[in-house]
Amino acid sequence: MKNPYAVLGISPGAGLDEVRKAYRELAKKYHPDKHTDNPLSGLAEEKFKEINEAYETILKEHETGSSRSRSRYQEPGGLFTRVRTLINGGRFTEAEHLLDSVAEHNAEWNFLKGMIFLQKGWRMQALQHFQKAAEQDSGNPEYRAAFERISGQSRAYRDMSSQYRRAQVSPCDCCAGLICADCCCECCGGDFIACC
Repeated sequence: MKNPYAVLGISPGAGLDEVRKAYRELAKKYHPDKHTDNPLSGLAEEKFKEINEAYETILKEHETGSSRSRSRYQEPGGLFTRVRTLINGGRFTEAEHLLDSVAEHNAEWNFLKGMIFLQKGWRMQALQHFQKAAEQDSGNPEYRAAFERISGQSRAYRDMSSQYRRAQVSPCDCCAGLICADCCCECCGGDFIACC
């Protein structure tokens, strides 16, 4: 059977109202009564049957709530568009669930997975997926920009933390700092270190 969503001209994630509207419009257009005197009436009748079958298939899927059968008809591009919409709407768990249903991990898949990890605050995982996306599709400026942005932030963080590690702080420096803080507190009527 043909993809029922393609037959009705709607996306696999369409709601029932959209499905019904598309069905009504196509049923009116290809109804056999409209094409009785037309030499192409046989084709119109076949198309009408195809539209009815597609409509019934989609209704059954919605009744059973079967997302597995719907995903069988989803094109990866349409699914990725849906994932982007979910990410933009802040629905990261749903987006990740939908993305994990895709078997082929191409550049777009890796980029979107990286976006989800980034939103979760998992920068290293995001960086790995952005890097893979940029490697898989080196001509895509969106993938490259995401990788470079996160890579640059990670590099800046590493540089900053290494500067702090290189700074030689002795125990005497710590004590001197605490005594200064105590003096400031005592000037304002407080007491930072009670023993002195």
